[in-house]
Amino acid sequence: MTPRRALGTLPNLLSCSRLVLAAGFVAAGATEARVGLIGAAAATDFLDGWLARRVRATSRWGALLDPVADRVFVLTVVATFLFTGRLSTSAYFVLLMRDLATAIGFLVARVIPWLRTVPFQARRLGKVVTVLQLLTLAAVLVLPEAVTLLLGGVAAASVLSIVDYTLALWRARPR
Repeated sequence: MTPRRALGTLPNLLSCSRLVLAAGFVAAGATEARVGLIGAAAATDFLDGWLARRVRATSRWGALLDPVADRVFVLTVVATFLFTGRLSTSAYFVLLMRDLATAIGFLVARVIPWLRTVPFQARRLGKVVTVLQLLTLAAVLVLPEAVTLLLGGVAAASVLSIVDYTLALWRARPR
């Protein structure tokens, strides 16, 4: 599949739709609309990967687009909540902790030659963190009393995810 055709697959278009959903979240004022946009982002996050595997449309573009779209959506929602006073600075940090570690890890991987050969792929714990992030963001709108508990889950899963990614890199090192 050519890079241009790979980019235009339905799974990749679903990933890209989260960028539009992020813009819609900022523009939406109604709580119901915002909850719906978070739900739509969660649905497209599940469907893009499932569909790509189901119809054998996985691609390097998709492996890159999916997590980038996830991060853009989550960052946009978290920043919106921070700027509107719905989220504290500490909650902001907890929600983005794993993403910051991943970004730092990605930059380090570009500097260390042997890390460049390690394949970039999603891991189960990373997916758990994304689900917990989205649940927490929805709870900010509809069940604020659950946010602290969910943030604890995000923090624990984030730490485990960082350890999991680090161990995967360690196992992939040349010997």
